[in-house]
Amino acid sequence: MEHSKAIRNILLGVAALVAAIIVAAVILGSRGPLVPVVRVTRENLSSSITSNGKVEPISPYTARAGFPTFVEKVLAKEGQTVHRGELILSLEASDMRAQLAQARANLLTAQNDLQNAKAGGPPEQVAQLKADMQSARMQVRNLANSVKQLKDLVAKHAATEQELIQTQESLTKEQGTLQTLEAKKKDLKERESQSIEGAQLRVSQAQNVVQSLEAKVASATVVSPVDGTLYSLPVKIGDFVQTGQVLAEMADLRKVRVRAFVDEPDLGSLAAGQEVDVTWDGKPGKVWRGKTEQLPEQVVARGMRSVGDVLCSIDNSGQDLLPNTNVDVQILVHAQHDVLAVPRAAVNEQGDQHYVFVVQGDRVERRNITVGIASTSMYQVVSGLSSGDLVAEPVEQTLRNGAKIRLLEAQ
Repeated sequence: MEHSKAIRNILLGVAALVAAIIVAAVILGSRGPLVPVVRVTRENLSSSITSNGKVEPISPYTARAGFPTFVEKVLAKEGQTVHRGELILSLEASDMRAQLAQARANLLTAQNDLQNAKAGGPPEQVAQLKADMQSARMQVRNLANSVKQLKDLVAKHAATEQELIQTQESLTKEQGTLQTLEAKKKDLKERESQSIEGAQLRVSQAQNVVQSLEAKVASATVVSPVDGTLYSLPVKIGDFVQTGQVLAEMADLRKVRVRAFVDEPDLGSLAAGQEVDVTWDGKPGKVWRGKTEQLPEQVVARGMRSVGDVLCSIDNSGQDLLPNTNVDVQILVHAQHDVLAVPRAAVNEQGDQHYVFVVQGDRVERRNITVGIASTSMYQVVSGLSSGDLVAEPVEQTLRNGAKIRLLEAQ
């Protein structure tokens, strides 16, 4: 009996508790859920693009090996400051210098052949031909005069027919000699343009060989072309280097550029001259500032991303940023001062339309708004709200037009 009474009392207590909970729920439900609300205020807003990038020298100088050889001397250290004209290293180039000397001798020979071709042939040959022709012409004139005189003498019986015949034979022979010499001169003249063309080609080829060897010999001595930093020196004394291998890299690192890899959807917001902030994990807390300089001309695949390369000039007067360093980049694309702003958490989207729930007493009213730029936490309100309006900022609740709420206004 006592046991049954105890059970009945427990059941009555539970029923009373459930009833109290139900009554409380009904009362609270009629008052609506507790929803955070915020006021529309005027703010300074900025919109930026964040991405990653890589540091590059603006005007780097890369020295490369011009031919296969060994590193003979290294007179500098990686990371040191260098001055224009300062010797960095040298390569073994004795064989290349010997080849250059022979090439210069071959060029002189080719130039001499060209000069001879333009003159009609070797000077000695041209002079001999000219002298022989002058002598032959003189002989022909003299013999022609002699024949004329002998004809008069024969007519007067002062000379014999035999003398005349012999002189005429000599004239004919000398005329043949002159004709042979003139034919030889004509042949030389006809071959002159061909000889000049061939000689010019040989001179051009010899000049190209000399220029190539001079460049190779010059590349064996590496000097700094600028006042700057020797930021890469991958070789040491005794190393064997191949043609084209990098020997040293130098640049003025007081001004560098960052190649920022911006995702395709963000490219439309970019313009030249926008402010850029660069940070590097190697120096936490430090910010390098600059501006966008060159916009991308194409979009390329970079891993799983489609990006455009944006070149940004950066002030690196402390020379803390090193070439090829991976950095974080923030580009300021828009900035507005003293504009109406509302937290992004209070703004809902339906297609292209943005809307908020404006608090009217203990209820909310759905209202369409037009937004402008967006920061990480706020939207600019172009139309639809006024300064001081109270809007709901639901976190867990789903609101509807006309719903009753209880206000939890942010402090």
